[in-house]
Amino acid sequence: MRFPKRVYTVEEVKRARELIAKGHKHRLKVVGSPDFRSRAREALKLIKTAKYYDFLQTYIKRIREIDGLSQLREAEAAIWANRYAVADPVEAAGFFIQKAQEMKGFIEGELYYDKGEIKAVEKRIEFLETLRDRSKNEAVKKKCEENLERWAELTFP
Repeated sequence: MRFPKRVYTVEEVKRARELIAKGHKHRLKVVGSPDFRSRAREALKLIKTAKYYDFLQTYIKRIREIDGLSQLREAEAAIWANRYAVADPVEAAGFFIQKAQEMKGFIEGELYYDKGEIKAVEKRIEFLETLRDRSKNEAVKKKCEENLERWAELTFP
């Protein structure tokens, strides 16, 4: 059984859920300008460093450059990102993980927006902590720490 081309109808979501439960992983594609692809790949390297790439591949098929607002496109199991979303690789990596968590909620039939966003932000924070701890690059560690401080100010008590 193949992963559905889109994840929109009840049957398509059910099939996607079944395949993921059996261990399906997407061949993640990055689509866009050469600069966008290069910057997105830098973020993907950080995701691999933190050992979250399997998680990302489970829920996201494609990261696509757009001119509009960056967002998760659930029906496509894709992240649409503008050039600003990938300008900072640590920030981009956190964004990708957050959107993968939202896609996971969608597939599992959980609330993935509104209060569901709390889980996604928590996953992003968990990722940043893990990346900070696993990275050997001091600049990456510092950027993770800055992001974690910013998220601590913006999030839950």
